[in-house]
Amino acid sequence: MNLFRRDREPSRRPVEDVDLDSLLSLVAESLGYSFEFAHDGSSVTLRAFGDGYFSDDGLGGGGYRDGGPQGDGPGGGRPGGVEELAVKLTGLRREAGRRAREDWPMLVSEHLAHAVATAGERLDVCDLEQARPLMLTRVESVDEVADLTRVVGRHLNGDLVELLTVAGRAVRPEQAGCWPLPTGQALDQAVANVRGQERLRLENIELTGTPVTRLTASGPTAATHLRWLGDYLPVPSDGVLVVLPDPYTLLVHPVDGIGVVRAIERLRVHAARTDGLSPQVYWWHEERLTLIRADIVTQRGQTRLVVAPPPDFARVLARLAV
Repeated sequence: MNLFRRDREPSRRPVEDVDLDSLLSLVAESLGYSFEFAHDGSSVTLRAFGDGYFSDDGLGGGGYRDGGPQGDGPGGGRPGGVEELAVKLTGLRREAGRRAREDWPMLVSEHLAHAVATAGERLDVCDLEQARPLMLTRVESVDEVADLTRVVGRHLNGDLVELLTVAGRAVRPEQAGCWPLPTGQALDQAVANVRGQERLRLENIELTGTPVTRLTASGPTAATHLRWLGDYLPVPSDGVLVVLPDPYTLLVHPVDGIGVVRAIERLRVHAARTDGLSPQVYWWHEERLTLIRADIVTQRGQTRLVVAPPPDFARVLARLAV
């Protein structure tokens, strides 16, 4: 079945836009709405319909045979009680241009379904002026993000990603595509917002005799504060060890002596027990978060830690051991 319909009359618009509009119209109707596109294609107005609705089989929209929508109660046949909804398409078109056509049905379905689901909210994420002060970040395990192509973010390392959020929700590419600034700048704005929002709470604790510093945030933004760790405590030239037991907490230990080997063990065991954001130990050095591979191995009833440090950290350990 061909999902993409053409205008009856030849169109001067790019064929990709025409095909995307055809798909938008099909999805709109499947959700229970008529549709009317803006002349420049920047938005589509959805209107809920009832039994009196007819489609003109084109892209200009449909109508009502009796002059109005049908249905009982407030809003008639309008899904969710939404009478009329304007959905911005600028970001969706940009994202579609970067994706294969087989991805378009999913993109369009998610975009319109999200617009309908959030129609009662005052916040319009596509409006940069509304979104800018609400931009924050949230760090997630890569394995916990269902589809990295459907969120906006950047990798902290191979297994952790820093996501862009607005009002606590992860931002989708088609939403960020509405803004007149690159996503990298939007992420920088979110990081700046995190810094201005609060200072982390700091306390010194011990893990089986090993001193560590615990830093806690009120929101899931603790890892973002690694950028300003020097504002909270002295950071040696060789950096610090870090574990992230949950998005609200950092545990750090200075890399300032051979005692760091024992600290790796204590931090790794603690992180594994919390079963939180990540069970691994990381090295924060020169603005980079690097995994220190440490596996807990049980053999013949004995448990031991097998550490495979990255080359740069291995050289630090060799120097500290002298």
